[in-house]
Amino acid sequence: WPLHAYEGHKPPNYAAWWNIPALPKLNTRNPAVRDFLWGVGQYWVEQGIDGWRLDVPNEIDDDEFWREFRRRVKGVNPEAYIVGEIWGDAHRWLQGDQFDAVMNYPITRACLGFFARETLDHNAALGTGYGHIERLDGAGFAATITNVLSRYPAEIAHAQLNLLGSHDTPRFATLARRDGRAYRLALLFLMTIPGAPCIYYGDEIGMEGGRDPDCRRGFPWKDDYHTGPHAAWDEDLLDYTRRATALRSTYPVFSHGGFAVLQTSTDLVVYARHWENQIAVVALNAGKDFVRLETPASGFAADGATFQTVWGTENARVDNGILHGVAVPPRSGIALIGAV
Repeated sequence: WPLHAYEGHKPPNYAAWWNIPALPKLNTRNPAVRDFLWGVGQYWVEQGIDGWRLDVPNEIDDDEFWREFRRRVKGVNPEAYIVGEIWGDAHRWLQGDQFDAVMNYPITRACLGFFARETLDHNAALGTGYGHIERLDGAGFAATITNVLSRYPAEIAHAQLNLLGSHDTPRFATLARRDGRAYRLALLFLMTIPGAPCIYYGDEIGMEGGRDPDCRRGFPWKDDYHTGPHAAWDEDLLDYTRRATALRSTYPVFSHGGFAVLQTSTDLVVYARHWENQIAVVALNAGKDFVRLETPASGFAADGATFQTVWGTENARVDNGILHGVAVPPRSGIALIGAV
């Protein structure tokens, strides 16, 4: 689909969204238009799609419109996922009668501010939806994430679309100036927190892209590749992505568990996930030096409890109320699983 569907210098003889002729404005107060749009939502769910991502739905400033949209969609498939592109506070749309979730851009900004703080291209972020991205230490990152996750009820937090980039923003690799370790840390974080993780196509192989439309480049299929600066997939990153997604799918605690910060420092954040009889501990080190884990554990594990590594190389143990025995490598992370 071309970036500009209509050529010519004559203005359209109809109202258009942002004056883009390919996007005529519809009168959503008209009953026939409303019914048509609701029918579109219903039809594609009947055809088997899993849900809808709604672009700037706040611009249809009509709660009842979206309530009926939800009724039509959920009437076909109660499990269909409805997620809206809302950049700010979304309480209005997350009352259980409109959307299931919104795109969780505050998570993205926090990841860039912490994991990519040494390499972040601030100028590339300015003029986009990100705006100024604050540099964060471990405590600031943990406070931001805790605030974001507690902003809505738990059932909403577990449905939020967590992402590291989208078609509307410069790609993570570009913003982080190709800092692959920053992206890997952010991806491991994304796969071990509450919410629905989303990988923007191409990020798994290290694709770059600046502001829209550069962030929407065609995917570089291997058969299309030639030589040049963008001519190689990052196969190590692709393997890392596969392993990180497998980690989440293998251990339900990462999908369903509660979230609690255990420890922070300038470079380190340690948090726990707890679900049924499992507890997971994740430690992420954004610094340049090894960090020996010495994490207070009295609130979640008894002395003598052992934690097996599921991401990393070392196991850990609780003694005198402290989880210890693991060194977190620089600019890397670990994940441990123990029984309650």
